[in-house]
Amino acid sequence: MKTETILLHGGYSFDPLTGAVSAPIYQSATFRHPALGESTGYDYSRAVNPTRSVLEQRLALAEHGKYGLAFSSGMGAISSLIKLFQPGDNIIVSADLYGGTYRLFNGYYSKYGFSFSWTDTSDFERIEKDFCPQTKAIFIETPSNPMMKVTDIRRCANFIHERGGFLIVDNTFLSPWLQNPLDLGADFVIHSGTKYLAGHHDTLSGFILHSNDEAEARLRDAQMSEGAALAPFDAWLTLRGLKTLALRMDKASRNAEVIAGWLRRHPAVEKVFWIGFPDHPQYELSCSQSRGAGGMVSFYMKDPGHIREILKKVSLIMFAESLGGTDSLITYPIIQTHSAIPEAMRLAAGVNDKLLRLSVGIEDPGDLIADLDQAFSQG
Repeated sequence: MKTETILLHGGYSFDPLTGAVSAPIYQSATFRHPALGESTGYDYSRAVNPTRSVLEQRLALAEHGKYGLAFSSGMGAISSLIKLFQPGDNIIVSADLYGGTYRLFNGYYSKYGFSFSWTDTSDFERIEKDFCPQTKAIFIETPSNPMMKVTDIRRCANFIHERGGFLIVDNTFLSPWLQNPLDLGADFVIHSGTKYLAGHHDTLSGFILHSNDEAEARLRDAQMSEGAALAPFDAWLTLRGLKTLALRMDKASRNAEVIAGWLRRHPAVEKVFWIGFPDHPQYELSCSQSRGAGGMVSFYMKDPGHIREILKKVSLIMFAESLGGTDSLITYPIIQTHSAIPEAMRLAAGVNDKLLRLSVGIEDPGDLIADLDQAFSQG
């Protein structure tokens, strides 16, 4: 099946008992056993739930993987994935990535003997330089959050595999509709399903997608033991969101192209970061490993003193956390999404007081531009 069809029918077509075309919400914590030593395949929802299983199968198919695990958030997914490693292991991580991932790694797992090398992974020479004998994985966001840098997935996969390690790719920004890292050599794909996958700003979820038979048992055990598995109703909401993922991503991408071009021409804007520009430093690489530029646009304002007023004046575009939903959102990364990252590291990555991040939704692009235009006006 093609991806459009998988997003609607993967893992489930209809309920053979009732004919229901929407996967049922199995809102049950526990399941009856037929007899001692016999099972329906379900016993306790922390371990496995029928609604969640449909979602896990569907997203695994969409990412061209064998296995899928659904968690209560993207951070829950990352936390369980780290259980594949041991104290003393080193992981090379994109320096320009979501601040919550930095907080999880440096604020928590570093206490237990893990080390993390924060690297501009869009520059492959830096990956080579930061590799050490203890390095067991490379963890990348591509494009990165919020500076829209692109990392070479194939090259990273070949490099770390030759040294016996794993490549982990956070694919939240592009989704399986626009990019499939497993096809390019990645071992594990991470998603914050809260964003594009669910897509309506109404639920949290996170995912690990992969094809590693040995890792699957360990990841399932971590999911069950830590208890961060996705609840049935949230799994159903995410399944509903997947049905329109292709439509929403295409519309958001078209809108982002229009808005990124308008921002580039606006006299109050200093620089725009969007991977769809032909003069983006990694444009050719991006085209070689993805099928579109997505709906995320970051930009520098010339005068950071205007940002407080801009965030107050936007009305159709909402000043809010998160990204990837139907509604356009604007974020101030230095205060919101990346506040956990030390100042020197933020500034080195380009996350400064001039930067705004725009998650372009599916509204009419002219209305979005009108909202930005009136917010940028000083008077």
